[in-house]
Amino acid sequence: MPRNSTTPSTDSAPFNDSAPLNDSAPHNASAPHNASAPHNAGVPFNDRVPFTRAEAREAGISAKQLSGVRYQRLFHGLHLSAGVVATPAVRVQAVLRICPLGSQASHFTAAELWGVNVPSQPLIHVSCPQPGWRSERRGVASHRLSRHAKASSFGGIRISSPEQTFIDLARLLSLVDLVVLGDSLVKANRTTIDRLVGAVQEWPGWGSRPARLAAGFVREGVDSPMETRLRMLMVLAGFPEPVVNHILYSSKGRWSKRFDLSYPELKLIIEYDGRQHAENDEQWDHDLIRRENLDGDGWRLVVVRSKGIYVEPQLTLERIADAMRARGARNVPTRFRHEWRQHFPGRSA
Repeated sequence: MPRNSTTPSTDSAPFNDSAPLNDSAPHNASAPHNASAPHNAGVPFNDRVPFTRAEAREAGISAKQLSGVRYQRLFHGLHLSAGVVATPAVRVQAVLRICPLGSQASHFTAAELWGVNVPSQPLIHVSCPQPGWRSERRGVASHRLSRHAKASSFGGIRISSPEQTFIDLARLLSLVDLVVLGDSLVKANRTTIDRLVGAVQEWPGWGSRPARLAAGFVREGVDSPMETRLRMLMVLAGFPEPVVNHILYSSKGRWSKRFDLSYPELKLIIEYDGRQHAENDEQWDHDLIRRENLDGDGWRLVVVRSKGIYVEPQLTLERIADAMRARGARNVPTRFRHEWRQHFPGRSA
C-alpha cells in the first residue's frame, strides 16, 4: 500500500544545496578541534552534551565520579550524563569533538542521520581532512575527506550531503544496496534524481563508476527497500523495467488504484507483499477484496514475498516470465542474464 514520505524531525534540517558548507578550506595536523564543539572557552560546562575527560577534570569531576552511575562512556575519553540517551546524533557529536576542523559525519553514519535505508552496522563514521588526525578509537571508523567532498548541516552537525553520502558508500555497498539507498534518499526528499545524477557525473574521485551505474537505476516514489530489490532482480535478469507507481484513475478523474510495479500495457502487476500483511487480519481482508476487484477489471497480480527474493529468486523470475507470456508479451527473456545471480544467490544459484 502507498505510504507517505517521512516527515523530517524538528532537529533534522532538510538538505539545502543553495547554502553548501565550505569544504575546500586547507587544514593541517595542528589545527584546533571541530569548531562546533559545545565546550568552547567561556561556555559553562554542560554534562548533557558530550565532553572529554580533560574537560571533566577542569570542571572538578574526579575519575571516580566519571566512572560512576552519573555518567556514561561513549568512546575512550568521551563521556556524557547518564540521563541523556546516546542517539546516533549524540554519538557522532562526541566523535566530532575530538576531530580536526572541517571533519564531518559520513558514510553509514551520514545515511543513518539522513533517515534512509542502509545496511546496519555499529561504527560511527567520520571523514577528516588530510593531512591530519585519524581516530583509532574502538567504535569509530575514520576516512580521508576528499577536497571535492560536499557537506551540509543536520541539526547542527556537519555531515556529508545526501549526494556525497551516496558517492561515499558506492565503494562499500553492492549495486542493489546502493540503489536501495538512492531510492530512499529520493523518497525522503533528501535529494532528487537530477541532483544525484549530476553529483555522481561530476565526481572525480574513487567510487565514481559504481555510483554512476547505481544512480542510473534510482527511481522516484519507491515505497520500500524490498520493492527496489524486486525491481532490480527483474532488471538484472533481463526483463524490461516495470513501471514504478502506476496510478489508475476513475471515470471521474479521481485517483483509484496505485501499483508498486507493473506493466500497464499487459495489465500485469508485480507486487511485493511483506509478512505483516498476512499477520494483520484487517489488512489481509482489504488486500483480498482489492485483488478480487483487480480480477474483475482484467488485471493479473503476481505476488512476491521475501522468500521469493532471498531464497527462491529464480522461481520468482520464472513466475513473472510465465505471467508475461500469458498476457501476450513478446519481449520476455527466454534465458535470464547472469547478473542477477551475483546479487540474489538464493538457493538456486
